[in-house]
This record gives sequence, structure tokens and C-alpha cells, in this order.
Amino acid sequence: MADAVIDNPILNAPFAEPARHWRFTEEGISSEIVEGRRVSSYFMPIAKSKKGSQMQFETEWTSDRVEENVFINQVRERVALWRTGGWPGVTATTRRLLEYWTDPERERKLFFCQVEAVETAIYLLEVVNKQTHQDAWILNALRDMAADANPGLLRIALKMATGSGKTVVMAMLIAWQALNKAANKQDARFSDAFLIVCPGITIRDRLRVLLPEDPDDYYRERDIVPPEDRGRLSEAKIVITNFHGFLAHDRGNASKVTKQLLAEGGANPFQETPDQVVRRVCRSLGTKEGIVVLNDEAHHCYRHRVGGDETDFFAKLKGDEKREAKEREEHAAVWLSGLQGVHAKMGVKAVFDLSATPFFLSGSGYPEGTLFPWVVSDFSLIDAIEAGLVKVPRVPVADDTGAATGPVYRNLWVHIRDDLPKRNVRQQDLAGPPKLPAELQGALHSLYGNYGCSYAQWREREGAQTTGSTPPVFIVVCNNTSVSKLVFDYIAGYEKQLADGATVWVPGELELLGNVADGQWIDRPNTILVDSAQLESEEAMSAEFKKAAATEIERFKGEFRARFPGRDVDTLTDEDLMREVMNTVGKPGRLGEQVRCVVSVSMLTEGWDANTVTHILGIRAFGTQLLCEQVVGRGLRRRSYAVNDHGYFDPEYAEVYGVPFSFIPSAGAGPPPAPPRPMTRVRALAERDHLAIAFPRVKGYRYESATARLEARFDDDSRLPISTQEVPSLTDVHPVVGETVEHTLDDLHERREQEVAFALAKVLLERYWPDQPWAFPQLVGIVREWLAGYVTLKDHTFVQMLLLHELADRAVERIYKAIVRADDGDATLRAILSPYDRTGSTRNVDFDTAKPVYATDPDRCHVTHVVADTQSWEQKMAQVLEDIDEVRSYVKNEGLGFSIPYTVDGDQRGYLPDFLARVDDGHGEPSLSTSGETLNLMESVT
Repeated sequence: MADAVIDNPILNAPFAEPARHWRFTEEGISSEIVEGRRVSSYFMPIAKSKKGSQMQFETEWTSDRVEENVFINQVRERVALWRTGGWPGVTATTRRLLEYWTDPERERKLFFCQVEAVETAIYLLEVVNKQTHQDAWILNALRDMAADANPGLLRIALKMATGSGKTVVMAMLIAWQALNKAANKQDARFSDAFLIVCPGITIRDRLRVLLPEDPDDYYRERDIVPPEDRGRLSEAKIVITNFHGFLAHDRGNASKVTKQLLAEGGANPFQETPDQVVRRVCRSLGTKEGIVVLNDEAHHCYRHRVGGDETDFFAKLKGDEKREAKEREEHAAVWLSGLQGVHAKMGVKAVFDLSATPFFLSGSGYPEGTLFPWVVSDFSLIDAIEAGLVKVPRVPVADDTGAATGPVYRNLWVHIRDDLPKRNVRQQDLAGPPKLPAELQGALHSLYGNYGCSYAQWREREGAQTTGSTPPVFIVVCNNTSVSKLVFDYIAGYEKQLADGATVWVPGELELLGNVADGQWIDRPNTILVDSAQLESEEAMSAEFKKAAATEIERFKGEFRARFPGRDVDTLTDEDLMREVMNTVGKPGRLGEQVRCVVSVSMLTEGWDANTVTHILGIRAFGTQLLCEQVVGRGLRRRSYAVNDHGYFDPEYAEVYGVPFSFIPSAGAGPPPAPPRPMTRVRALAERDHLAIAFPRVKGYRYESATARLEARFDDDSRLPISTQEVPSLTDVHPVVGETVEHTLDDLHERREQEVAFALAKVLLERYWPDQPWAFPQLVGIVREWLAGYVTLKDHTFVQMLLLHELADRAVERIYKAIVRADDGDATLRAILSPYDRTGSTRNVDFDTAKPVYATDPDRCHVTHVVADTQSWEQKMAQVLEDIDEVRSYVKNEGLGFSIPYTVDGDQRGYLPDFLARVDDGHGEPSLSTSGETLNLMESVT
């Protein structure tokens, strides 16, 4: 580990492409800043040394063990070039979405990594998806990989660090596909049927935000889709399931013996066939074909390596590690075979894999930690740390033992594994005072001491009784039920039997986390014991676990009765109750809101999204960087997403023991994270509907000619020069070591010039004469005239570069002005309304904001608040409007989607008025026509 101390690891803004990174050296990460984006790399797994293995951290990131992801970086480069060129080759729908997602004036900006992941998917499936494209080799490579590792399936993996917003990316992918399909049902590149598969029911339930009909849908809540397009999302069919849905169900009522006899030597007639499984899982998709699959946490889905020696591999493992590897292998087989069954019956257009760790796991036949070869986009954990998207994990780097093996609490497992109980120890043998190895006790108390500081800071900053405030959370990840029971008793307290047969509750050793007070188990436990693997599978919890957690379960039943007096707690299973507690840790107003410590029998599920975790203790084996990143990932979600004055996030930290994770050393404990900014819900109220303001959704303007014949009058203003200063036509690409290559725009140059004329004419028609398709031949002739005499090509440019979006817009603007100039008649200016949602209204306003707000007068404004971008201007303006008698109603233009379009140098822009007001001008109520012929309502918009 490098000796460098880095006070603030955040180098980049979250909403822009990373521009700097920390350099890795032979000793690990250093304090040297390197300009430019970090190339995508992966950690090379190495075999453990037979001699002195405890003197090495097998998970250490050092420069000699980091390998470049050549394929990912090549794809990243091509996507960046395409982005710089203005996303050429996409549909109008896709362009509208890309511009919406990257609008710098968005209230809820999207992280760069989210936009880049979706851009990569769009580039591959919408732009490159034809054999003649220069980058067709990318899809060909992916299809070759599929033939080897995923027969029949085209898989495209998007690697994104935990906490960087994978669910938002899934919503963006669905919107892109579904809206394009709605716009053109015949376009085979797109689908409006989606199957979302995940590892467990926690994620399955959390992914309901991807359903357009869900009350908290991300398309509205995260502003993924423009308001005028949201209605079209309802045409999409979406199924969300955990992979357990692909397990064949029993059918029929025959006895167990009869089933066994009839199933011998062939297919089991009492189980669903693969076709029946697909029909059950995908019933809601109806007769849809060519569906898109989204695999969440996709590292659980793979096929065992062809030729991999399974017997030899499992022979190397022991105990819990061997059991876990076999379970993973079985689950992966169910998941992948289920998708192959869906493809056989319905056809799968593409599978998008989303994961922070898309690596092969132990049991796959590949070296654990080998990257899925079909990964095309990568935003790693170190990238996310440098952009401030996640908490920074801090690990021990030294202690006063002087041990050559390094700090004890860093690689804790090797010091305690021989002194801990095995998996199948009887519960009665664990009764009495919990006995832990000294190193484990020391680790608990050392980490707890720091937790106490965090807890005190939280109390001082937030106040334990503050509404919506939840305490910091300490999590412990154990290898089996026996160990977790010992640790739980040590932390929370245990029941002791006296000589006379009576029992008493003994407090735990960590006071703030204890569940015993005044000799009684408290009603709202501070520490909970969970087996996330059992809870995620929808199977019943084991008898031994239920016995271990019996008191805890009863207390939560009592709290459930108190909170929900009208509901019958007996209808809840123990599994339902514990799942609810586990999944609501850190969530105000829910059963788990005040939980301070979670002791987990197995690694907490990936869908566990508590953002209040500050301390992590690992009590299990961690042989690779992959496992380290997975367990540390449970504590990486940020608590605050408020940017500082420089547009960056301030760092937040998670203290990590027992996970030999190699990352950024930091000086001291650092300042406590800034508290989340209070959010205000801004919405229209039904009781104020009489104050509603409607407005047109104008997308542009056009002149309506008095004559049927279109002509153009070109002059010097019509000329357009093209040079390589704007878009390079030749790029030298150099790797760190190896062969250099040149990247060109040859694929664009090879397009026919006639295609340029048709493309520009098509843009003119769609933008200015959408209701006059017969004008297209006239427009083609006008464009050809312009191309022949008014385009100047400089350097190595060529006319086909006008197919690039930005240059095409400049050309169209010049041609359109020449057409208007040639009309000597009385041309009329008409508004072009949105084709899908012609009118907007304040009735649709409903969003949350962290900005200052002003509570509006209920007799003057339909919406509850005015959102302020400055210290006082908006508030004063609102007060003035409320004091003017002629103002019938008003609203701040926030969350309305209202803008006045205009064009500058071919760039379509939108002017955003600050306020809209309905004014009594003595001429009655304003009218609004949706035909585009009149826009009298515009007269009342100020």
C-alpha cells in the first residue's frame, strides 16, 4: 500500500466525463494526479502462494496486477467519437431523449456514467446494428462470445459501480426502446416487451419503479422521459421476476413415491416443462416476440465454462466456500437456462447485463474474478470514488503489533478462522456467554469505538427525535449461522439460564447496539440478525435460524401490531416480517428505521440499498478483489447528493474491517458527511383546480406559404464552410504499449452523396412541413441546388459530413431561410405543436426539490410552492403577482415542461420564462387551439 495520504479523493464532477485520476504504482494507489480519464482495467487474479500466503494481500491493487480492458476501451473510444459528432445515425425519438438527458438545465441531472452506459447501448443496437457499419466488428465479437458462453443469446454487459444508479439506466434503456417502438412499429431494432430478471425478491420489489404505472415510477420521479412522452410508455409490456421463477413447479397431486417412480429414466411428468415455465413467467407479455431482457446483478447468470474441470475445481474448496460455490453454480444454471427457454419460445432481441462486478464467480470453471468478455461499458468503483458518487471505503493500513503479515484487522479471517464454530453446530452448544477469539473481540470494539463517534455526531447534527432522521448503521457479514449467532449475542445480548431454571437477559457488550435494557429485551431492537440468502429465495427460514431469532421476531410482531392496529399480524409469515425489517433499515417511518446494526448470516443481498451504513466488519474468507468489492458495496451508497459550491460532491466514508480491500488511505476520521438537504414536495392541489393554467407545447415554428410551390433564394448568408477544426476526420490512437492505429470517418465517407440530399430534405420536411409530405420532392431539389453551390469543403472534409447532427442543423437552417426569403406572398407564421402531447397544464406538477421554496397563496396559485433559484428574486416576484388584482392565477415555470423554442446557428434551444400568469385584460378568457393555427394563450404567458 502506498504511504501517500489523500485528504480528498474526489477529483471529478459527477455529471461530466472524468478528466483526472489517481495514479497506481507498484505499491498501490498514489497521491499523484494524472490528467485525463482512467482507462478501463481489471484486476488480475493470481494463485495463492503455498509459502507465506498470509504475508500477502491477495486482493491488493498494484500496477503489476492491473490489466487493461482493451475491448472496452476500444468501444468507449468509438462511442466518444460518435458522441462528439452529435450522435449521428439515430432516430428522432432517440435524439430527443439524448438531448433531454444531457440538458445542462435539468433539475435532476443524470450522472455521466448513466448517460454513457445508455449511449453505448444505443450506439451498438441502433447505429452499428448493420454489417456495413465500420464498427460492425463490435457486434460480431459479441455474437461470437455468445456462441461460446451464452448460446443463442446476445448479451451486452454494462459495468457500473454500486451506488452509481443502475436502476436509472434500466429505466433509460426501457424508455429508449419503448418510445422508438411506439414511434415506428416496423423498426425491428426496437421492442416494447421487457423481461427484467434479478437475484432475489428484494431487488424484484425495488425494481417496481420501472413499471410506468407504479406510484413512484422513475420515468417521472427521476425525469427520464419528457412529460409529453410519458403516456406512450403505457404501451410497453414489462415483467419483473427473480430468477427463482425459472425453477420448474410441481403439478399434479400424486404421492411422492409415485412421482419418483414415474420420473425415473426420463422427463418428470409432474413438473413443468421449459415451455410451461416460460409461459408462466412471461404470461403478462402475451404474444409479444423479440423481447429485451434486463439482467440486474447479472454476475449471477452464466454457463459453466465449456471444458472446465468441475470436479477438480470443487475439490480445491472446503466447507462453507465449497457449499457457496455449488449453490452459485446451480443458481446460475437456472437463470441462464431460463433465458434460453424464453429465447426459444418468444425470441430475445438482446440481453442487457447490469452489474458492479460482472465477473465469473468461483464454481464457474473460470478463474474467479475473470471479467465477462461481453462487457462494453465500464465505470468502476475507483472511477465512482473519484467522481464522488459513492462513499470511500477506508481500511486499516497499519497497527502497533509490528506483525509482518500487516494490520490484524485488515485481513482478520486468517487470524480467527480456526477458533470459530463450524456451520452445523447445535444451538444448545452455543448457549451461554458468547466466546469470541480475541482478535475478533478487538475488531468489534475498535470499530465500535469509531461508530460511537459517528453516532454522537449524528445525535448532535440531526437529533435522535428529528422526523426523518435515522442513525448510522454498523453491518457484520458472517460465514454461517453459528458464527452469526455468537456475534449477535455478543453485540445485542443473550438469554442466560440460572441454576434454579429461571432465565435472565444479559446485556450485550456494545451498549449503543444492545437489545437488552433493565433486564428485558427492548421492544424496538437496535441490532437484528438476518439470513439474507434464505429471505431472498422466498423459501422458509431454517428451523435453526428461526430459533436463533425467535425473540427478535416476536418483538417486531409487537411493533407491527402497534403501528398497524387494523392489520392482522398473524397473516404475515416470519419471513415476510424479517424481510420487511431488513429492507427498511435506514428508511424513515418503516419497521427498520431505527436499526443500528445488522448481523448477516451471508452477504447482504445486492438489492439492500440502505444509505446510512458507516461501518462494515467482515467475518469470512475473502480470496479475491471481487468478493471484497461485493461486500464493501453494501455500504457505499451516499447519504447526501448535494453538490458543493464547485459542483462536486463532498466525500463520505465507510470504515471497513476484516475485508482486505486495497484502496485510498485517508488522514484521520475526516469530517462527518453533510446532512441530506431537506426536500420539499411541490405539487398541484385538487382543491385549487380552478387556478389551473394550460399552455401549448410548442416544438418549433414554420412559415405557411401562400403558394403550393416551394422555391429558394440563396445568397452569401446561405454558404456553409466545413473544416476539420470542428470534426476531425483522422485520429491517431496510441495504446500505452503496442501497435498504433489510425481512426478515420471512412464509413461516413463511403455513403452516397444522394443520401445527404435526402437526409437534409427529410429533416426540413419533418421540422417545417410535417403535414405536407407531397413537398418532399421539391425539398430534395432545393437541397441539391444548395449542395452544388453553397457548401465549401476545407482540409480533408467531405460532403457526407453533413450527415452529422450539428452540421446538418446548420445546413437545414440556411436552406429554410432561403425558402422563406423566396416567398413573395403573405407567408403566415405557424406554431408546430408536439405531436404526442399538444397541451400542458399545471395539473401535472408533482416533484421534490432541495432548493429554497416560497409557499404560495391558495387563492392565486394552483401549485403549492414557488421554487427559488436565487436568494430573493422569485419570492418577491411571487408576492408581486399575488398582489396584482388582474392576475387570475400564476405559477413558477418549474416542473411544467414549458419552453419557447428558438434556433441559433442551427442549434435548437428553448427559452424558459420564469413565470406563467393568467391575466384579466378585459377581453375574456384566453383560448388555446391544438391545431397549431392559433396560439392566443401565448398572449397571456409572461
